[in-house]
Amino acid sequence: MSRIICIIGNKGGTGKTTLSHMLCQGFGLLGQRSACVLTDTQREPLSPDGRRYVTADGRTPEALHKVVGKLRTMNGWIGVIDGGGNRAEMDRILDELADIVLLPFRESHEDMRTVLKDLEAFPHAYALPSQWPTNAWARDAADRNVMTLLGVHKHRLLHPVANLSATKLLLQKNIPDGLPSNLGNACRALARQVLEVLEIDESVPEPDRETQQDTHATPGATLLPEGYASTARH
Repeated sequence: MSRIICIIGNKGGTGKTTLSHMLCQGFGLLGQRSACVLTDTQREPLSPDGRRYVTADGRTPEALHKVVGKLRTMNGWIGVIDGGGNRAEMDRILDELADIVLLPFRESHEDMRTVLKDLEAFPHAYALPSQWPTNAWARDAADRNVMTLLGVHKHRLLHPVANLSATKLLLQKNIPDGLPSNLGNACRALARQVLEVLEIDESVPEPDRETQQDTHATPGATLLPEGYASTARH
């Protein structure tokens, strides 16, 4: 059966689109078939050429219904729907469609207060720290704030995705021929923890230039406190 993942949340600027493409890229690197579905009417679709996943346009209700309906018939596929920000009604619609909901947030107190409300509004969602600082002092401060403000939902907190400038390459209209290995590692790490939540077995593709490296290594990744839910189940 196929699975639908929706990345939503009332706060804008948390990296929903970036995370959607990172997640699909990671799925592709792990041998999973996926589609990244655009719903934000302020964005233009990206070319699927050269990507390890397909892209789909769901910017109208009719198009979204058609895309989701098609995905539901595609056994073994994963649909990742980029929900966009500040669209409460759309978030409710996508929550009903999803097998799992991800709520990205950045390190600011404002983001954490907003995601706290979203976690209460969507009781089956997981919060995903996004663009997390890599500086040790800033990271420790951010982790402490998470535990202070969101500790009541610590079992619904996924491992942070570290701030990585190379992620912007995934949002180019046409993806570059070669992507840096640290981006591939970050995408795989994100995909692995979402597969774990969905209880989907990971399959490993044949090695190529990018995957010949240690797929468990994540240079610059956040060192995480025990409070994050690495083994959470949906």
